[in-house]
Amino acid sequence: MGKKDVIIIGGGPAGLFSAIECARSGLRVLLLEKNADCGKKLLITGAGQCNLTQAGRVEDFLVRFGQKGKFVKHGLLTFSNQQFIDFLNREGLSTVIVENGKVFPRSMNAQDVLNLLKRLCRDFGVETYNKVGVEGIKKVADGFEVMADGVCYSSKYVIIATGGASYPQTGSTGDGYVFAKDLGHKIVPIKPALAPVKVKEYQLAELSGQSFPDLSYTLWREGKKMGDYRGPVLLTHHGVSGPGIINPSRDMQKGDVLKLNFIGESVDGARSHLMEILSTFPKKLVLTVVAYEGLPKRLVEKLMEQAGCALNVTCGQLPKEGRKALLRLLTEYEMGIKEVGGYALAMATAGGVSLKEVNRATMESRVCPGLYFAGEVLDVDGDTGGYNIQWAVSSGYVAAKAIADRVNGQK
Repeated sequence: MGKKDVIIIGGGPAGLFSAIECARSGLRVLLLEKNADCGKKLLITGAGQCNLTQAGRVEDFLVRFGQKGKFVKHGLLTFSNQQFIDFLNREGLSTVIVENGKVFPRSMNAQDVLNLLKRLCRDFGVETYNKVGVEGIKKVADGFEVMADGVCYSSKYVIIATGGASYPQTGSTGDGYVFAKDLGHKIVPIKPALAPVKVKEYQLAELSGQSFPDLSYTLWREGKKMGDYRGPVLLTHHGVSGPGIINPSRDMQKGDVLKLNFIGESVDGARSHLMEILSTFPKKLVLTVVAYEGLPKRLVEKLMEQAGCALNVTCGQLPKEGRKALLRLLTEYEMGIKEVGGYALAMATAGGVSLKEVNRATMESRVCPGLYFAGEVLDVDGDTGGYNIQWAVSSGYVAAKAIADRVNGQK
């Protein structure tokens, strides 16, 4: 096999998309994937339906990447969500926008997305080797040597698109961090992101499946408030999940405390409101009055039990200590974090190749010329809802375009 213009390591959406764009520009491309086939993780996204991206303005994407919004801005503007949708539609894959602006293939089948990307790789002549595990990358005078299963492959440029460490059963086992570190890069310590939370001494397991579309809560660490959050929250058998929890899970750690406000107003406002209605209806059952605020009756019953209040007590009969305890549980229900879901449950990985060492305009390494990165291997993780796939293809496009411009400019 002759020397390639570029070798791409990893056959997920970032690797496949960068391969397509490089080959479309006339480059000789080799794609190495350690699994038996490409896109194994892509097939399980969106519960197998593949939430590709989000509709709306690109500018609205930036806040979905936390403090990394400045870094991803160039890539998302260079190859935007609308450009991605147009690309898919032009290539024969219809898309549909569902609730909250999420974009899916109209077939709601991730396999159709993968089939399209693989077909385009074939059509443009990408040479793809599956079941090839890369063992190391060496920088040489005229490019790189990539060792894989005892064979040395050479190229002028390399794109590392190996993904993160989440869902290791799909092949995302952090290989790219090792390659990048060996080539001189700093790796920001990784941890699970977009993960559910397990709660210590959890007392709401019997309410598993109960959801709250817009629940507010605060995060505390060693008695210090770390932040305010709001969003859809789901009670599970072991703790809490839902977008309102998993999106900011990157900020959480074992030992932290969540304080949930089930009423929806500020804590002080909620308590004043509850005090007012308890005083206004002295003959009504506390259970009836509180449940009338829109809370699930089973939840109110559970909180009353925890507050030591009888279920048949009226508002006028509610003792002062019981009232104080119930108000606290309704507005600042404490959940101690036992653990944030591990890599087997996390949809993304926080941490990765330091962004300080990568040119955001090209995705090229600042410490190893000719080396590029795309996707989750970088220290970038976005919210759930298609943002991470969009970043994968946008960063893959930017890396491919930068390499193609260099190669074609030298011809």
